[in-house]
Amino acid sequence: MKGYITYASARATQAEELGRAIPLIADQVEARSALGQLAGPGPIFVGIGASLAAACAPVWELRSRGIHSLRLGAGDYPVPFPPSVHPIVGISQSGRSAETLAVLESVPEELRFAVVNSEPSPIGRIASTLSLGNLADSYASTLGYTATVAALGLLADVWDGGTPDAGWARLAETFAEVEDRLTAPVSALAELFATVSSSDFVGAGPAVGSAEAGALLFREVARIPATGMSTRQYLHGSMESAGDGVHVVFGDSRELDLATTLADAGHHVVLISAESVAATSTLHPVRLPKLPAAQRAVLEALVMQILVGAVAEVRGVDIEEFVFHNADTKVSVDAGGAA
Repeated sequence: MKGYITYASARATQAEELGRAIPLIADQVEARSALGQLAGPGPIFVGIGASLAAACAPVWELRSRGIHSLRLGAGDYPVPFPPSVHPIVGISQSGRSAETLAVLESVPEELRFAVVNSEPSPIGRIASTLSLGNLADSYASTLGYTATVAALGLLADVWDGGTPDAGWARLAETFAEVEDRLTAPVSALAELFATVSSSDFVGAGPAVGSAEAGALLFREVARIPATGMSTRQYLHGSMESAGDGVHVVFGDSRELDLATTLADAGHHVVLISAESVAATSTLHPVRLPKLPAAQRAVLEALVMQILVGAVAEVRGVDIEEFVFHNADTKVSVDAGGAA
Protein backbone atom coordinates (compact mmCIF):
# COMPACT_ATOMS: atom_id res chain seq x y z
CA MET A 1 0.00 0.00 0.00
CA LYS A 2 1.52 3.31 -1.07
CA GLY A 3 0.50 6.03 1.39
CA TYR A 4 -3.07 6.66 2.46
CA ILE A 5 -6.23 7.93 0.80
CA THR A 6 -8.91 9.97 2.53
CA TYR A 7 -11.50 8.34 4.75
CA ALA A 8 -14.27 9.48 2.38
CA SER A 9 -12.47 8.09 -0.68
CA ALA A 10 -11.85 4.73 0.98
CA ARG A 11 -15.47 4.50 2.07
CA ALA A 12 -16.79 5.46 -1.37
CA THR A 13 -15.03 2.60 -3.15
CA GLN A 14 -15.07 -0.01 -0.40
CA ALA A 15 -17.83 -2.26 -1.75
CA GLU A 16 -16.29 -2.30 -5.20
CA GLU A 17 -12.79 -2.95 -3.85
CA LEU A 18 -14.05 -5.78 -1.64
CA GLY A 19 -15.66 -7.27 -4.74
CA ARG A 20 -12.22 -7.39 -6.36
CA ALA A 21 -10.24 -8.40 -3.28
CA ILE A 22 -12.33 -11.27 -1.90
CA PRO A 23 -12.02 -13.55 -4.98
CA LEU A 24 -8.26 -12.96 -5.11
CA ILE A 25 -7.93 -13.76 -1.41
CA ALA A 26 -10.16 -16.82 -1.81
CA ASP A 27 -7.93 -18.10 -4.63
CA GLN A 28 -4.85 -17.79 -2.41
CA VAL A 29 -6.55 -19.56 0.48
CA GLU A 30 -7.81 -22.43 -1.66
CA ALA A 31 -4.42 -22.85 -3.34
CA ARG A 32 -2.70 -23.13 0.04
CA SER A 33 -5.37 -25.53 1.23
CA ALA A 34 -4.83 -27.74 -1.81
CA LEU A 35 -1.12 -27.90 -0.93
CA GLY A 36 -1.98 -29.03 2.60
CA GLN A 37 -0.63 -25.87 4.23
CA LEU A 38 -3.84 -25.07 6.11
CA ALA A 39 -4.29 -28.25 8.11
CA GLY A 40 -3.50 -29.71 11.49
CA PRO A 41 -3.55 -27.84 14.81
CA GLY A 42 -5.55 -24.65 14.63
CA PRO A 43 -3.91 -21.25 14.19
CA ILE A 44 -3.04 -18.77 16.91
CA PHE A 45 -3.60 -15.23 15.62
CA VAL A 46 -1.43 -12.40 16.91
CA GLY A 47 -1.87 -8.71 16.23
CA ILE A 48 -2.29 -5.24 17.65
CA GLY A 49 -5.30 -2.90 17.67
CA ALA A 50 -7.70 -3.36 14.77
CA SER A 51 -5.68 -6.33 13.50
CA LEU A 52 -6.32 -8.17 16.76
CA ALA A 53 -10.01 -7.24 16.64
CA ALA A 54 -10.26 -8.63 13.11
CA ALA A 55 -9.38 -12.13 14.36
CA CYS A 56 -12.26 -12.40 16.82
CA ALA A 57 -15.04 -13.69 14.57
CA PRO A 58 -12.70 -16.06 12.65
CA VAL A 59 -11.56 -17.59 15.96
CA TRP A 60 -15.22 -18.05 16.88
CA GLU A 61 -15.83 -19.81 13.55
CA LEU A 62 -12.87 -22.14 14.05
CA ARG A 63 -13.79 -23.05 17.61
CA SER A 64 -17.40 -23.63 16.51
CA ARG A 65 -15.98 -26.31 14.21
CA GLY A 66 -14.08 -27.89 17.12
CA ILE A 67 -10.69 -26.52 16.01
CA HIS A 68 -8.54 -25.11 18.79
CA SER A 69 -7.73 -21.49 17.97
CA LEU A 70 -7.26 -18.24 19.83
CA ARG A 71 -6.09 -14.65 19.38
CA LEU A 72 -3.40 -12.90 21.40
CA GLY A 73 -2.23 -9.33 21.65
CA ALA A 74 1.21 -9.44 20.05
CA GLY A 75 2.71 -7.10 22.62
CA ASP A 76 1.03 -8.53 25.70
CA TYR A 77 3.26 -11.57 26.31
CA PRO A 78 7.00 -12.17 26.52
CA VAL A 79 8.99 -13.41 23.55
CA PRO A 80 10.16 -15.85 22.46
CA PHE A 81 6.79 -17.49 21.97
CA PRO A 82 6.69 -20.78 23.92
CA PRO A 83 7.21 -23.99 21.93
CA SER A 84 3.94 -24.93 20.24
CA VAL A 85 2.57 -27.10 17.46
CA HIS A 86 0.12 -24.35 16.48
CA PRO A 87 0.88 -22.15 13.48
CA ILE A 88 1.22 -18.48 14.41
CA VAL A 89 -0.63 -16.11 12.10
CA GLY A 90 0.64 -12.55 12.35
CA ILE A 91 -1.89 -9.91 11.29
CA SER A 92 -0.57 -6.53 10.16
CA GLN A 93 -1.96 -4.40 7.36
CA SER A 94 1.33 -2.54 7.00
CA GLY A 95 3.44 -5.65 7.54
CA ARG A 96 5.56 -3.47 9.83
CA SER A 97 3.98 -3.91 13.28
CA ALA A 98 6.96 -4.21 15.62
CA GLU A 99 5.35 -6.48 18.21
CA THR A 100 3.85 -8.86 15.63
CA LEU A 101 7.15 -9.11 13.79
CA ALA A 102 8.94 -9.94 17.05
CA VAL A 103 6.53 -12.80 17.81
CA LEU A 104 6.93 -14.30 14.33
CA GLU A 105 10.72 -14.04 14.43
CA SER A 106 10.69 -16.03 17.68
CA VAL A 107 8.95 -19.14 16.27
CA PRO A 108 10.21 -21.78 13.82
CA GLU A 109 9.97 -20.71 10.20
CA GLU A 110 7.53 -23.50 9.32
CA LEU A 111 5.02 -22.12 11.85
CA ARG A 112 5.10 -18.55 10.54
CA PHE A 113 2.03 -17.36 8.67
CA ALA A 114 0.78 -13.84 8.10
CA VAL A 115 -2.02 -11.74 6.64
CA VAL A 116 -0.74 -8.40 5.34
CA ASN A 117 -1.81 -5.71 2.91
CA SER A 118 1.40 -3.85 2.07
CA GLU A 119 4.04 -5.64 0.03
CA PRO A 120 6.96 -5.95 0.25
CA SER A 121 7.08 -5.79 4.03
CA PRO A 122 9.23 -7.08 6.90
CA ILE A 123 6.55 -9.52 8.06
CA GLY A 124 5.91 -10.66 4.50
CA ARG A 125 9.59 -11.48 4.08
CA ILE A 126 9.75 -13.91 7.00
CA ALA A 127 6.33 -15.61 6.89
CA SER A 128 4.12 -17.52 4.51
CA THR A 129 1.88 -14.63 3.60
CA LEU A 130 -1.71 -14.24 2.55
CA SER A 131 -1.84 -10.89 0.74
CA LEU A 132 -4.75 -8.46 0.57
CA GLY A 133 -3.13 -6.98 -2.53
CA ASN A 134 -1.82 -3.53 -1.58
CA LEU A 135 -5.30 -2.09 -1.19
CA ALA A 136 -5.51 1.68 -0.87
CA ASP A 137 -6.76 2.42 2.64
CA SER A 138 -7.47 5.38 4.90
CA TYR A 139 -5.31 6.25 7.92
CA ALA A 140 -8.14 5.25 10.26
CA SER A 141 -8.54 1.90 8.53
CA THR A 142 -11.69 1.14 6.54
CA LEU A 143 -11.12 -1.17 3.56
CA GLY A 144 -7.94 -2.57 5.09
CA TYR A 145 -9.91 -3.71 8.13
CA THR A 146 -12.87 -5.23 6.29
CA ALA A 147 -10.60 -7.03 3.82
CA THR A 148 -8.52 -8.38 6.72
CA VAL A 149 -11.66 -9.78 8.38
CA ALA A 150 -12.61 -11.38 5.05
CA ALA A 151 -9.17 -12.95 4.62
CA LEU A 152 -9.17 -14.36 8.15
CA GLY A 153 -12.76 -15.56 7.74
CA LEU A 154 -11.90 -17.43 4.56
CA LEU A 155 -8.84 -18.90 6.26
CA ALA A 156 -11.04 -20.10 9.13
CA ASP A 157 -13.57 -21.61 6.72
CA VAL A 158 -11.06 -23.78 4.87
CA TRP A 159 -8.79 -24.73 7.78
CA ASP A 160 -8.30 -28.48 8.14
CA GLY A 161 -10.57 -29.60 5.32
CA GLY A 162 -13.32 -26.98 5.46
CA THR A 163 -14.79 -25.17 2.48
CA PRO A 164 -15.46 -21.45 1.94
CA ASP A 165 -19.00 -20.40 2.81
CA ALA A 166 -20.96 -19.48 -0.33
CA GLY A 167 -21.80 -16.10 1.17
CA TRP A 168 -18.28 -14.80 0.54
CA ALA A 169 -18.93 -14.72 -3.20
CA ARG A 170 -21.93 -12.43 -2.60
CA LEU A 171 -20.56 -10.38 0.27
CA ALA A 172 -19.51 -7.33 -1.73
CA GLU A 173 -23.00 -7.14 -3.24
CA THR A 174 -24.57 -7.58 0.19
CA PHE A 175 -22.22 -4.91 1.56
CA ALA A 176 -23.33 -2.43 -1.12
CA GLU A 177 -27.01 -3.16 -0.48
CA VAL A 178 -26.64 -2.71 3.29
CA GLU A 179 -24.64 0.48 2.77
CA ASP A 180 -27.34 1.93 0.52
CA ARG A 181 -30.10 1.01 2.98
CA LEU A 182 -28.41 2.12 6.19
CA THR A 183 -26.30 5.18 5.35
CA ALA A 184 -29.07 7.72 5.94
CA PRO A 185 -30.62 6.25 9.12
CA VAL A 186 -27.25 5.43 10.71
CA SER A 187 -25.85 8.88 9.89
CA ALA A 188 -28.88 10.42 11.55
CA LEU A 189 -27.86 8.76 14.83
CA ALA A 190 -24.72 10.91 14.95
CA GLU A 191 -26.58 13.67 16.81
CA LEU A 192 -26.82 11.32 19.81
CA PHE A 193 -23.04 11.63 20.16
CA ALA A 194 -22.82 15.40 19.74
CA THR A 195 -21.91 16.18 23.34
CA VAL A 196 -21.19 12.83 25.00
CA SER A 197 -17.99 12.39 26.99
CA SER A 198 -17.69 8.63 26.50
CA SER A 199 -19.23 5.59 24.82
CA ASP A 200 -19.40 1.86 25.58
CA PHE A 201 -19.22 -0.74 22.81
CA VAL A 202 -20.47 -4.18 23.79
CA GLY A 203 -20.66 -7.35 21.70
CA ALA A 204 -21.70 -10.98 21.82
CA GLY A 205 -18.86 -13.53 21.64
CA PRO A 206 -18.23 -13.41 17.87
CA ALA A 207 -18.86 -9.65 17.83
CA VAL A 208 -16.40 -8.71 20.57
CA GLY A 209 -13.98 -7.77 17.80
CA SER A 210 -16.58 -5.43 16.32
CA ALA A 211 -17.00 -3.78 19.72
CA GLU A 212 -13.23 -3.39 20.02
CA ALA A 213 -12.83 -2.06 16.49
CA GLY A 214 -15.80 0.27 16.91
CA ALA A 215 -14.38 1.72 20.11
CA LEU A 216 -11.00 2.19 18.43
CA LEU A 217 -12.59 4.02 15.50
CA PHE A 218 -14.46 6.34 17.82
CA ARG A 219 -11.25 7.14 19.65
CA GLU A 220 -9.27 7.67 16.43
CA VAL A 221 -11.85 9.40 14.26
CA ALA A 222 -14.24 11.18 16.64
CA ARG A 223 -11.87 11.59 19.65
CA ILE A 224 -14.48 10.15 22.02
CA PRO A 225 -13.14 8.03 24.90
CA ALA A 226 -14.61 4.60 24.15
CA THR A 227 -14.24 1.07 25.48
CA GLY A 228 -15.03 -2.22 23.76
CA MET A 229 -15.86 -5.37 25.69
CA SER A 230 -17.85 -8.58 25.61
CA THR A 231 -21.46 -8.76 26.73
CA ARG A 232 -20.64 -11.03 29.65
CA GLN A 233 -17.81 -8.82 30.86
CA TYR A 234 -20.12 -5.82 30.64
CA LEU A 235 -22.84 -7.55 32.64
CA HIS A 236 -20.37 -8.43 35.38
CA GLY A 237 -20.16 -4.93 36.79
CA SER A 238 -19.01 -2.66 33.99
CA MET A 239 -22.50 -1.49 33.07
CA GLU A 240 -22.94 -0.10 36.59
CA SER A 241 -21.12 3.07 35.49
CA ALA A 242 -23.45 3.71 32.57
CA GLY A 243 -23.59 7.49 32.45
CA ASP A 244 -24.63 10.02 29.88
CA GLY A 245 -22.77 8.34 27.01
CA VAL A 246 -24.27 6.40 24.12
CA HIS A 247 -24.08 2.60 24.25
CA VAL A 248 -23.45 0.61 21.06
CA VAL A 249 -24.48 -3.03 21.38
CA PHE A 250 -23.85 -5.85 18.86
CA GLY A 251 -25.80 -9.12 19.07
CA ASP A 252 -28.99 -11.13 18.85
CA SER A 253 -29.54 -12.86 22.19
CA ARG A 254 -28.65 -11.51 25.65
CA GLU A 255 -27.78 -8.24 23.92
CA LEU A 256 -31.48 -7.58 23.26
CA ASP A 257 -32.24 -7.62 26.98
CA LEU A 258 -29.14 -5.58 27.73
CA ALA A 259 -30.10 -2.92 25.21
CA THR A 260 -33.66 -2.78 26.51
CA THR A 261 -32.51 -2.52 30.13
CA LEU A 262 -30.22 0.39 29.34
CA ALA A 263 -32.80 2.12 27.14
CA ASP A 264 -35.56 1.73 29.72
CA ALA A 265 -33.25 3.39 32.24
CA GLY A 266 -32.98 6.41 29.96
CA HIS A 267 -29.70 5.65 28.22
CA HIS A 268 -29.43 5.96 24.44
CA VAL A 269 -28.55 2.61 22.87
CA VAL A 270 -27.64 1.83 19.26
CA LEU A 271 -28.48 -1.87 18.85
CA ILE A 272 -26.87 -3.59 15.86
CA SER A 273 -28.69 -6.88 15.46
CA ALA A 274 -30.12 -9.33 12.97
CA GLU A 275 -33.32 -9.47 15.00
CA SER A 276 -36.29 -7.19 14.42
CA VAL A 277 -36.56 -4.81 17.37
CA ALA A 278 -38.95 -1.89 17.76
CA ALA A 279 -37.39 1.53 18.19
CA THR A 280 -38.16 3.77 21.16
CA SER A 281 -37.06 7.26 22.12
CA THR A 282 -33.85 5.77 23.58
CA LEU A 283 -33.45 2.46 21.71
CA HIS A 284 -32.17 2.83 18.15
CA PRO A 285 -32.02 -0.53 16.31
CA VAL A 286 -29.92 -1.07 13.19
CA ARG A 287 -30.83 -4.34 11.50
CA LEU A 288 -28.32 -6.47 9.60
CA PRO A 289 -28.91 -9.65 7.60
CA LYS A 290 -28.26 -12.99 9.27
CA LEU A 291 -24.81 -14.15 8.14
CA PRO A 292 -21.97 -16.30 9.50
CA ALA A 293 -19.90 -14.54 12.15
CA ALA A 294 -16.96 -13.33 10.04
CA GLN A 295 -19.17 -12.08 7.19
CA ARG A 296 -21.38 -10.29 9.66
CA ALA A 297 -18.32 -8.68 11.24
CA VAL A 298 -17.60 -7.03 7.89
CA LEU A 299 -21.08 -5.49 7.89
CA GLU A 300 -20.79 -4.47 11.54
CA ALA A 301 -17.60 -2.62 10.59
CA LEU A 302 -19.51 -0.86 7.80
CA VAL A 303 -22.11 0.42 10.28
CA MET A 304 -19.35 1.73 12.55
CA GLN A 305 -17.62 3.46 9.63
CA ILE A 306 -20.83 5.19 8.57
CA LEU A 307 -21.66 6.23 12.12
CA VAL A 308 -18.23 7.50 13.17
CA GLY A 309 -17.82 9.54 10.00
CA ALA A 310 -21.09 11.31 10.71
CA VAL A 311 -20.19 11.76 14.39
CA ALA A 312 -16.85 13.35 13.46
CA GLU A 313 -18.71 15.81 11.24
CA VAL A 314 -21.20 16.66 13.99
CA ARG A 315 -18.37 17.23 16.48
CA GLY A 316 -16.20 19.15 14.03
CA VAL A 317 -13.28 16.70 14.07
CA ASP A 318 -10.95 16.40 11.08
CA ILE A 319 -10.86 12.68 10.30
CA GLU A 320 -7.54 12.90 8.46
CA GLU A 321 -5.59 14.33 11.41
CA PHE A 322 -4.31 12.21 14.31
CA VAL A 323 -3.16 13.83 17.55
CA PHE A 324 -0.30 11.50 18.51
CA HIS A 325 2.27 9.74 16.35
CA ASN A 326 4.33 7.03 18.05
CA ALA A 327 7.64 6.19 16.44
CA ASP A 328 8.13 2.75 18.00
CA THR A 329 5.04 0.86 16.80
CA LYS A 330 6.31 0.25 13.24
CA VAL A 331 9.66 -1.03 12.01
CA SER A 332 11.31 0.26 8.85
CA VAL A 333 10.27 -1.30 5.56
CA ASP A 334 13.65 -3.02 5.21
CA ALA A 335 13.63 -4.60 8.68
CA GLY A 336 13.14 -8.32 9.32
CA GLY A 337 14.46 -11.16 7.27
CA ALA A 338 15.62 -13.34 10.16
CA ALA A 339 15.42 -17.07 9.50
